[in-house]
Amino acid sequence: MNEQSVVPIEQMLPPKLPLVALSGRPIFPGIFTPIMVGNPSDVRMIDETVSGDGYIGLVLIEHDTEVPDINDLYSVGTVAKIVKKINLPDGGLNVFISTIKRFKIKKTINPVNPIIAAVSYIEDEEDNTSEVKALTRALISEMKQISENNPLFSEEMRLNMVNIDHPGKIADFIASILNIDKNEQQRVLEVFNIRKRMEQVLVYIKKEQELLRIQKRIQREINEKIEKSQREYFLKEELKVIKTELGQAADAKGSEYKRIKEKIDAFKFEGEIKETVDQELEKFSLMEPNSAEFIVTRNYLDWIVAMPWLDPIPENFDLSKAASILEGDHYGLKDVKTRIVEYLAVRKLRQDNKGSIICLVGPPGVGKTSVGRSISHALGKQFFRFSVGGMRDEAEIKGHRRTYIGAMPGKIIQGLKICKAKDPVFMIDEIDKMGSSFQGDPSSALLEVLDPEQNISFRDHYLDLPFDISHIFFIVTANTLDTIPAPLIDRMEVIELPGYIDTEKLEIAKHYLLPKSLEKNGIKKNQVKYTKESLLHIANGYAREAGVRNFEKNLDKIHRKIAKKIVEAEENAEGKEEPHFSIDKKAVEEYLGKPIFPEGVYKKADRPGTSIGLAWTNMGGDTLIIEAISTPGKSGFTLTGKMGDVMKESAAIAMTYARKLGLEKYGIKTEWFENNHIHLHIPEGATPKDGPSAGITMAIALLSMMRNKVITPYLAMTGELSLTGNVLPIGGLKEKTVAAQRNRARHIIIPKQNLRDLDDIPELVKKGIEFHPVERFEEALRLALPD
Repeated sequence: MNEQSVVPIEQMLPPKLPLVALSGRPIFPGIFTPIMVGNPSDVRMIDETVSGDGYIGLVLIEHDTEVPDINDLYSVGTVAKIVKKINLPDGGLNVFISTIKRFKIKKTINPVNPIIAAVSYIEDEEDNTSEVKALTRALISEMKQISENNPLFSEEMRLNMVNIDHPGKIADFIASILNIDKNEQQRVLEVFNIRKRMEQVLVYIKKEQELLRIQKRIQREINEKIEKSQREYFLKEELKVIKTELGQAADAKGSEYKRIKEKIDAFKFEGEIKETVDQELEKFSLMEPNSAEFIVTRNYLDWIVAMPWLDPIPENFDLSKAASILEGDHYGLKDVKTRIVEYLAVRKLRQDNKGSIICLVGPPGVGKTSVGRSISHALGKQFFRFSVGGMRDEAEIKGHRRTYIGAMPGKIIQGLKICKAKDPVFMIDEIDKMGSSFQGDPSSALLEVLDPEQNISFRDHYLDLPFDISHIFFIVTANTLDTIPAPLIDRMEVIELPGYIDTEKLEIAKHYLLPKSLEKNGIKKNQVKYTKESLLHIANGYAREAGVRNFEKNLDKIHRKIAKKIVEAEENAEGKEEPHFSIDKKAVEEYLGKPIFPEGVYKKADRPGTSIGLAWTNMGGDTLIIEAISTPGKSGFTLTGKMGDVMKESAAIAMTYARKLGLEKYGIKTEWFENNHIHLHIPEGATPKDGPSAGITMAIALLSMMRNKVITPYLAMTGELSLTGNVLPIGGLKEKTVAAQRNRARHIIIPKQNLRDLDDIPELVKKGIEFHPVERFEEALRLALPD
């Protein structure tokens, strides 16, 4: 046979082909490869094909299904010649094929197994030779880089790639060995233009190179970390051996364990505490130092060993020395000091370290907090103060459970750790200003803390161990008892701190406030001198409240202005003598401006329908003028002056009783009440007022209005009125008496049951005032509106 009679294999390809559905990847032309055939229908089809012309079509499945038909296949595949067939023991076949060229399905002959289709064979579209050559070089060059860095590429693959002489086949070969998705490989199979196919493959090569770069970077970082950790491990092991040789703890964890174990053994725990602590210590010894639970357990054990578990030493304080400390730290407050000294005497007599619970109640600025500091000083104990004003979270008192991130004990345990003593003095400020919320009620949490029967085994949520806090001397402060829950008051010994009168403020200013304020403002003691009248003027005209806080603020204001003058004098006249200042009444007004409470302005009941009452506020005593008028018109009773509910009820009782006396005793006709509207008012209208103690004052103002008669001059009164005319006791008589004296009152009507309170009022306050105790309203009426 001559050379011209040889027919190319492409011309011998059959027009119709049996199709094998590929589930893995498409197979490109020009490749010799084995394929596994396990489907019985495909096995039969291969057997028939081998006995015939030996050509099959290989097509990738587009839609995955167990029994694919022709509609589940891509439309472009590869025709292959079966070279050899090997029967496998399981009934399948191992078929060696040689792929020839691409084809496209034209028509379906048999849609299901065996799938047979009429096909058309596709020739590669040649393109610009120079561009194709350049792309061929680029592909081979880029693939060399990939193959050099990838051990999966064998030497045989590299040789095959170099020896392929057709650009289209190079692209096909590279696409077949690249680690890309099967759908992307099918996309390359369906590109018939050689240049475009090579460009597509080049894009996939670039992606592969980028992935390899990322892979190498990750591998390098991992290797560096492994090398570093291995190096650290070997160094740590060497350090352990060295420390062991020196008799030291082998690592930080061992050192921590040893430290905590020694402290725990020193406490000699028993029972539940020993069992819990030993369990935590054992757990701590088994934990990895890098775990989060390790930190939690170590912090817990640190709190345990930091607590003062050992019983306190017996107290040995000098009672007379303690009394002199209290006397030196505070002026006045005689009853308070006496009761505290009595407390200390009982503690010394019983040799009892059990703590007491004192509640100091009084207006702001009277020295409640400083009394607490003086008690700790007198006892020689540590002092810890915290405020519960505005507190709404129970965990602030009893701590958080350890299950929470950032959990810590409550204020009681924190204070004991800070004080490092089991019997310190604890001051809990502003107990009357606690709130409650969805996070709990702090006042309820304090019930256990302040109960002598319960606090011997106080259990904080964080420690969750019984701790004896009964040795703590608790001092609680409040401005009023009204907002404190009754069960809490029941657990405390209440000591009331009354407000200061003017003479007491004068002494406090001389001995305490003036030296403190001068030092705070950088002024020498001998540079400023005050007259007695100037200090009294500050107390009366600028700081009339019960405490001395505003008094101190006004002194600071004066001293700041003096400090400015001293600095200016030093800068303008160097070398001269230092300036001195004498503060009299006139100088006070120069520095502080006109008085807030001017002298000579007193509240007077000089018209019918007015009376002077006495009130107690958080700021001390005050005088109230009560006004009542009637206007013709529809009957009714109006109340103004921002009265509280209790005061409104008291006004209603006063109106009812005044009307009864008017009808029965003074002959006022019923028609008068029906044809007149009565209005009762208490100035200053913007200031809230409440309480029952103005009952008799309002009733007398109403009767003064009904009778059109002015009450007795220089008369003030206080007392609760009952519906049947009884005068009931009131509180704050000392403060009210101070307010009456300031208003130049000479007579005060008080309830007879308050006679015992007169002994607590200093003679200086009572001087010039006559007290009139009454049991019935009619007695007060005879004094205020004599017939």
